Amino acid sequence: MSKLILLRHGQSVYNQQNIFTGWSDVELSKQGRDEAKQAGDILKRSGLLPEICFTSWLKRAIHTAEIVLNELNWEHIDINRSWKLNERHYGAWQGMNKDKIKLEIGESMFLSIRRGYDTPPPPLETGDKRLPENDKKYSSVNPFLLPKSESLKDTKKRAVNYFYEKIVPVLTTDKTVLISAHGNSLRALVMEIEKISEEEIVKFEIPTGELIVYEFDKVMQMTEKTVLKDKSES
Repeated sequence: MSKLILLRHGQSVYNQQNIFTGWSDVELSKQGRDEAKQAGDILKRSGLLPEICFTSWLKRAIHTAEIVLNELNWEHIDINRSWKLNERHYGAWQGMNKDKIKLEIGESMFLSIRRGYDTPPPPLETGDKRLPENDKKYSSVNPFLLPKSESLKDTKKRAVNYFYEKIVPVLTTDKTVLISAHGNSLRALVMEIEKISEEEIVKFEIPTGELIVYEFDKVMQMTEKTVLKDKSES
């Protein structure tokens, strides 16, 4: 029986400052590093040792995985990285304070874009330095695939594509897989795995540092879901 561990990265410095992060490649805050260490401790006490790890190309997810594996004393396993597991691209909102945006456009419109399924934020304009094509880490990616803004629907398309292309083949060999990624790329995967509707996903959120574990049978049907928490929280 295969197991899939989903881990949202620890708090980033932009999370701490209430700023839209998206593809901005910012570091973990101290709290975020502590959350990653706690996630590793929870996995250790649960006896869960991943046999392979997948992350995005953003260092807050990469460093979360590294801290977790260090806490497990389990740093020898392979780590595969893909931009397709990146956070949702927040377009022109990237690097902007969330409360300021909400004040400018109103709470209703703000929530429909931030938590809705198919409405993206305003796109970055041509020449904007925040465009992924201006970041050398994406130089190997077809520029037509790089977003200027994304809805959750857009994020789901690339994340789920990668899930079936690269992760499911590993799960079908009865492996335990860890994915260290982001609030929206993980929401997209949860939406696919649990068959959550577009309306229901609006209410679903994954806190930083949270661990979700799925078990699958031989034909990749989910048989169990567990949200792992520190015993002191229960």
